[in-house]
Amino acid sequence: MQPSTEIATLASAVDDLTARGFTEQFMPANDRLRAVTSGGTFRATEVVITEYHRFEGVSDPGDMSIVYAIETRSGIRGTLVDAFGVYADPRVGAFVKEVALRRTRQDIPSGR
Repeated sequence: MQPSTEIATLASAVDDLTARGFTEQFMPANDRLRAVTSGGTFRATEVVITEYHRFEGVSDPGDMSIVYAIETRSGIRGTLVDAFGVYADPRVGAFVKEVALRRTRQDIPSGR
């Protein structure tokens, strides 16, 4: 997993991840993650978080956010954005707690 440093804004992090192939957008849906464009849904065991970036608002708690770079077993790569702290979506938090953080290429679930 790559360190979550050196990116100044949420928008620049999403732009960087998109340029590196994380083009899908994910959102929580009924204890799964739904790919907005392709419509596929994935259980926590079918995805890994390859990296994440947190942004802390200095003066406004509403600026606190996190973006996850996610890769599915089937090869779909995209992002999941959430607030953190009091504004966090509890569905995202519950899902992310169940997802593996990738440390090496072999950590991607194979489904076997």
